[in-house]
Parts: sequence; structure tokens; C-alpha cells
Amino acid sequence: MSITSSSIDQIADRFITVNGIRFRCRIEGSEAGPWLVFSNSLMTDLSLWDAQVAAFSDRFRILRYDQRGHGGTSVPSADCTFDQLVDDTIALFDEIGIDHAALVGISMGGVTALRFAARYPERVNSLAICDCQASSPVAGAARWQERIDMAEASGMAALAKATVARWFTQNSQANQMPAIAKIEAMVAATPLPGFVRCARALQSYDFQEDLGRITCSTLMLAGESDANIPETMRLMAQRVAPAEFHEIAQAGHLPNVERSEEFNRLLTVLLDQPDPDDGGERRYDDAVASDNGG
Repeated sequence: MSITSSSIDQIADRFITVNGIRFRCRIEGSEAGPWLVFSNSLMTDLSLWDAQVAAFSDRFRILRYDQRGHGGTSVPSADCTFDQLVDDTIALFDEIGIDHAALVGISMGGVTALRFAARYPERVNSLAICDCQASSPVAGAARWQERIDMAEASGMAALAKATVARWFTQNSQANQMPAIAKIEAMVAATPLPGFVRCARALQSYDFQEDLGRITCSTLMLAGESDANIPETMRLMAQRVAPAEFHEIAQAGHLPNVERSEEFNRLLTVLLDQPDPDDGGERRYDDAVASDNGG
């Protein structure tokens, strides 16, 4: 294991080698604040969280990183599993010296965060998982194989166009929301082998039993236009005793990008909850306005 960087207080990429993979990471924000860790989705990199870092860096110490095979992180030599993605995350925690943190993940990163919280409950203060499922759907393997075939035949740029059309609402696309071009470029820049290695993890997994193992305060979020994901996550939240679900209006698969202000507002409620060990209790119903569609 090794860390190479300039001053840790500077906002710059630094590289940490764990599990035979060289990870691109950024550590930023308040040195005195509690840790807040973000895990990105398939075909994106750590810049996916720019709006959240801008909102929370004044009071949190933030780690964001590129999942294996994505962004500036090296591509693994074989297909990966979600347990390997969790192994990567805990190895980064240990190498950086993060005892416990609030953990936020979306899509593939959401599944990673869910599995992490079930395996390492003592390391998670609170959990936010977004636009993901606890298990792969019946037709999931075939759909991911179609996308792999498209990328291998036509390149990641072709897959990028189809991906942003699926990820963003028609309204945002019609209005040419600037973030869409950013995400399309991000998807197109994903190394093809990195995409394939991680897509294999999404083809077949089942962490339904993990829902009952989560003990920390949990927020589940989904964009209202993300196919059947809102209803799926609503049912998931019912199986996690300390969980709240909220649907974000006018958003698709990446509400943290498409509706960042609303996403950040809901995340703030989670992060501001008193520690139950100190006798405090705060519910979303008492703190969140009713205009969020949840």
C-alpha cells in the first residue's frame, strides 16, 4: 500500500494503491470535520460529486474516489464483484485513516455503499444510497450484456449518447442542461475494459438480506423518472428499520446532478441528525418539506 500526494490539505488528485489497484482520490474540506465519503456510479468518475463537495466541504472532511476501472483509477485484470468494490472502499478507509464516516453512493456506488454498511456497520455513521437496487433484476444480465456488446462494437462514445438519454429527464435534455454534456463526456472517457469489468458485477448480485443488517440512520433517494427504481427503493426502505425514502421530482438516474439543490437539502437532513447514542432523534418527516415528491 502507498499514498503519493502533495500536501493533503490541497485539493488535488492523489493516488493510493490498495488491493493491487492504483486509485485516484481527492481528500478535501474541513480538517476538523467528520468524514463524508462518496462512491460513484458505473461510467462516471469522482467529479460526479462536484455539487455535493461544494455544499458540504465547509464542515466535512470529504473523500471521493474513482471506482476501479474508472476515471484515473487503474483497470483490474479480471471481472469484479461488489464484494471486491467493498474491499476497495474499506482498504481506502484503512489506508487514509478513516475510522468511521457518513457514506453516500449512487447506482453502482449505491450498491457498494449498501453492501459496505452491512459488512462494516461499525464504520458507517449514516448511509445515503441513491438510484440503485438491492439485487439485480431478472432481465438485468441481458440488458447489461446488450450495453457491453454496444460498447465493444461501437465504442464508449456511442454508449454515452444512449446512456445520457436514459439517465436524464426529457425536460432537461430538451433544455440542453449543461451537466448532460459533462456526464456524456465522462461516460465516453471511461475505459472500455473498466466499464466491462464493473458491468459484470451488476449483471448478477443479491444483497436483499443486507437490508435487515443495516443499523445506522439511512436515506434512500431516487429520481422520479428513473424507471421502476423509485418504487423498488421505497420497498427497500421498508426493510431497513432506520431508513427514510424520498423521491426527487424532475430527476432521472442522477438526481445529485440533475436536481443537486434538492438532493443536497435531503442529504443535509441525514447528516444533521443527532447521534442516537447521545439520546437524540430526528425524523425526516419533521425536517423535510412536503414538496419533494416523497
